Amino acid sequence: MSTGKRIRNAIQLAAFVFLAVQVNFSHPVDRKTLAEEVKSEFLHAWNGYKQYCWGHDDLKPLSKTCRDWYGTPVLMTPVDSLDSLYLLGFKKEADETREYIAKNLNFDHDISVQNFEITIRILGGLLSSYQITGDKRLLDLADDLGRRLLPVFDSPTGLPYKFVNLKTGKAREAVTNPAETGTLMIEFGTLSKLTGKPVYYEKAKRALVETYKRRSKIGLVGTNINIETGQWTNPDSHISAEIDSYYEYLLKCSHLFGDKDCQSMWEDSISKVHTYLADEGENMSRKNAKGPMIVGDLWYGHADMNTGKRTETTTGALDAFFPGLLALDGDLNRARALQDSMFLMWQKHGIEPEVYNYKTGKVENGGYPLRPEIVESTYVLYQLTKDAKYLAMGETMWRDFVKYCRTDVAYAGLKSVETKEKTDYMHSFVFAETFKYFYLLFAPEKILDFKKVVFNTEAHPIRRTWK
Repeated sequence: MSTGKRIRNAIQLAAFVFLAVQVNFSHPVDRKTLAEEVKSEFLHAWNGYKQYCWGHDDLKPLSKTCRDWYGTPVLMTPVDSLDSLYLLGFKKEADETREYIAKNLNFDHDISVQNFEITIRILGGLLSSYQITGDKRLLDLADDLGRRLLPVFDSPTGLPYKFVNLKTGKAREAVTNPAETGTLMIEFGTLSKLTGKPVYYEKAKRALVETYKRRSKIGLVGTNINIETGQWTNPDSHISAEIDSYYEYLLKCSHLFGDKDCQSMWEDSISKVHTYLADEGENMSRKNAKGPMIVGDLWYGHADMNTGKRTETTTGALDAFFPGLLALDGDLNRARALQDSMFLMWQKHGIEPEVYNYKTGKVENGGYPLRPEIVESTYVLYQLTKDAKYLAMGETMWRDFVKYCRTDVAYAGLKSVETKEKTDYMHSFVFAETFKYFYLLFAPEKILDFKKVVFNTEAHPIRRTWK
């Protein structure tokens, strides 16, 4: 790149940063009105799903057709949405959906399912809804599912395979990633505590520990690992897709279960993340919890897990969970700074892209599949700081979300945040996470006691009801 082009890019990026700093966060936010808007839009999307795809996994909102993940429905959207229906106050809808799930959900199918996705969406959803309702049928379904998933752990290392057949127990696909090996403890651990069956906790914890044990000499994990050999097949280290929720569960497992091993692994791991992955601007050292908003001053990029050498300066929508995680750890200075950066990424095109280069300001993957992570961090930061800035951030994102993603029957992801062209898919996590976090951000505090729950990575709230 020529010197002149570098200067032009720097000027353009600086101008955008200046614009972002000027956004007014001082205007009052009408939380009650916004909470009601979220409820209304949730119901709009839910009714669209019910009208066109009831009994199937997902709605394709443009063609008004359905998608079942594995050919045979596993009621992905109903299960993933159930605790949200209760939290948003749709009790009649929730009770009817619960009855449908209890009478129709059956895991005795000859299908190979992705352990990670089934665990966070369906196992997590069943456990959370059981805690809300006390309906033992949901716990029995969770126990049945957990038992059918256990064969994934039958590898030479104890790390789980990616897929398992729910009927035969045959597991497959040995090359996986830390997110899929390390994002199981909240669900399997909770199932263990609620059923009194230690095997669930033991298997999931071993997988988490074995992932940690294979960190590099400088303390980083890579993107892909072969669970039969224990060898890394991709040494790229970051906090984005395929690694992200591994870090999330290290911290949250220590909170939910009081597990000192998880706390120790988290403390060691996060220090290495800050050392090798953080890109700090010159203002970070002067930033304080009550200071002015300075955006784009902290990012987390990619590095080689063995050398720590910077490999990419990209981030994205999935990375936006990290400010909330840092806040839960009590690191509010970094959490605030990183949230400002993530909001800058959102503002660039009025909605966040899947992959964004924070050095060039360019979008490298413009898709937006209705992701919730930046809303999650906004909610967590507001709960822990009560800074009205985060309500204003949330309002901006909510307006953009509705403006660009609403359809005549539901909500649709975007093929590109630059063109705003929609894609024909609505993930179940829009109900489980995106709408839920928007609602909880604006809703009265009494709806959910933030201090008494731990959210799994699919936003299913779990309470420590065991001794």
